[in-house]
Amino acid sequence: MFTKILIANRGEIACRVIRTCRRLGIATAAVHSDADADALHVKMADESHRLGPAAPAESYLAIERVVEAVRASGAEAVHPGFGFLAENAAFVEAVEAAGAVFIGPPARAVAAMGDKIESKRLARAAGVSVVPGTAEAVGDAAGALEAVCGIGYPVIIKPAAGGGGKGMRVARSDGELVDGFRASRSEAATSFGDSTVFIERFIENPRHIEIQLLADNHGNVLSLGERECSIQRRHQKVIEEAPSPLMDAATRESMGREAAALARAVNYRSAGTVEFVADQERNFYFLEMNTRLQVEHPVTEFVTGLDLVEQMIRIAAGGKLDPGDVAVDGWSIEARIYAEDPLRGFLPSIGRLRTYRPPPPSPAIRIDSGVEEGSEVTMFYDPMIAKLVVHGPDRGAAVAAMRQSLDGFAIRGVAHNIGFLAAIMRNPRFARGELSTAFIEETWPDGFAGADLGPREETVLAGTALLVHLTQLARHPLPPARDWVVALDGRQIEARARLTADGLDLEIGQSHTAIKGSWRPGETVFRGTVADEEAIVQVERQGTRMHLTHAGVTTPARVLTRTAATLLARMPQKPRADLSHRVLSPMPGRIVAVQVVEGEPVEAGQTLVIIDAMKMENALKAERPGTIASIHVAPGDSVSADQPLLDFET
Repeated sequence: MFTKILIANRGEIACRVIRTCRRLGIATAAVHSDADADALHVKMADESHRLGPAAPAESYLAIERVVEAVRASGAEAVHPGFGFLAENAAFVEAVEAAGAVFIGPPARAVAAMGDKIESKRLARAAGVSVVPGTAEAVGDAAGALEAVCGIGYPVIIKPAAGGGGKGMRVARSDGELVDGFRASRSEAATSFGDSTVFIERFIENPRHIEIQLLADNHGNVLSLGERECSIQRRHQKVIEEAPSPLMDAATRESMGREAAALARAVNYRSAGTVEFVADQERNFYFLEMNTRLQVEHPVTEFVTGLDLVEQMIRIAAGGKLDPGDVAVDGWSIEARIYAEDPLRGFLPSIGRLRTYRPPPPSPAIRIDSGVEEGSEVTMFYDPMIAKLVVHGPDRGAAVAAMRQSLDGFAIRGVAHNIGFLAAIMRNPRFARGELSTAFIEETWPDGFAGADLGPREETVLAGTALLVHLTQLARHPLPPARDWVVALDGRQIEARARLTADGLDLEIGQSHTAIKGSWRPGETVFRGTVADEEAIVQVERQGTRMHLTHAGVTTPARVLTRTAATLLARMPQKPRADLSHRVLSPMPGRIVAVQVVEGEPVEAGQTLVIIDAMKMENALKAERPGTIASIHVAPGDSVSADQPLLDFET
């Protein structure tokens, strides 16, 4: 077994690898950019080594600098995590040339499977069914248009290197193909250092199913069952679960057999994942093989009881797998918590985590994170804050556990997607397991505007607001009034309420509700029961106002006497500033391109500016016709949220 391992990564995956190494008694060496000098993974490791500036190309993607850190640390082995250099064959060779062991597959397998075009050729040769598409890389937009003639729309443009949904674009017309081809190549170059792309048929209403494999140096290939990863946004996974509600025993066995056949065809070693696209009738086709640990690996660990990082380390040290069957126990679901604003089109958010309080740990709840309270979310890296993973005896129990856990996950300082994740968990279609990769866009075709405030949620939120307000008033000598108006989500809810020994007695109309539980000033979460059903509500006080979050609903709330509510309704509203002539940056980021010039007339839908934020490109388009009056930025500029980019005249 190794005595020291260097983790060539950052964030939550670096922290996750360090935890396993600690349990195994293995010393760890971390690497970091200047932006990550005080990051959690640096604090957790036994030692750390600087790589360079914040930009990934000058730090985490710089092979020679990482290898220098390997030599300086004296590490015997390197774990790449996922992303960055995890699927870079040249990095594998460089690590081995430095005299260290790469904890992952051999370079030839990484090269074969990392090239999505070559991997499909090998899959066909191994008897694995694949999606129709180009057999070679597509070099320019003209070649893309020619290729589509033999495939037919819709198509998906994919980078030949990398993964994680970066650079993927779906096109349903020639115009979308040309724009998507340019954006895909640009994002691929930024994220993976390789702009090569290919095109394949996009299967409508598909499900994304993947098989987790382990393979050793002794000829053993072990299938650990499947994960369903169909809940995606922009080809980036959002919710994952194991097992899949789609699968039956026959399909599981067949898919696992094909995945293992592909692994044997390339003499695979270590943990790897073979991804398939499946239709609703369980017909499946090979997509790609990820030659690394997956972001969603914890759900497999929960249902199998295996530590995949430990298995990777033992395999790299020459260990042998037990070829016996793997038992699957219960159901596990993972939700990815991102620094983004779902109410503003999922725009990335940066800032300092002034509050970071996950739900209390338990044998059925796992938090994988690379941050702590006070950590900073920057524009340079992936916006993931944490992964929340739960386990239950069956899918219904796992969904219920995820709902409660999301309600109790308090984050302040940056926008986040917890409310959006909670809305998915409440969705009846999700509860039935009727999933597809188009789930999010079909459920919210006009964009996510927050979860609906139903009768149950209204009672819970109004009752919590009154409990918080009356608890505050109880600290003063004057007795509070019993009649109140709760301003909630634009509604005026008249209520009578009084504190009791164990909570609050609430009366709305003819309905009486007992709220049991307590809240003390300074607490960010109320935990209790409402009408004998468990309820968790996040509470953020702002003077006499508060923001409450429950079941995907986030709303401002204010408790007033009836007289105060009547007077407030008569107050004049301050008019909003007219910004109709100005384009503001919707997010912090870096200007990639300005595609207009001063004096140029533009049409509605025309691209004006392209901004790169957290490794994703975002095109800002004109909402209506006009003429560009002035431009305030240039390519390469860093911009903040709401910074003026250009002005126009209509």
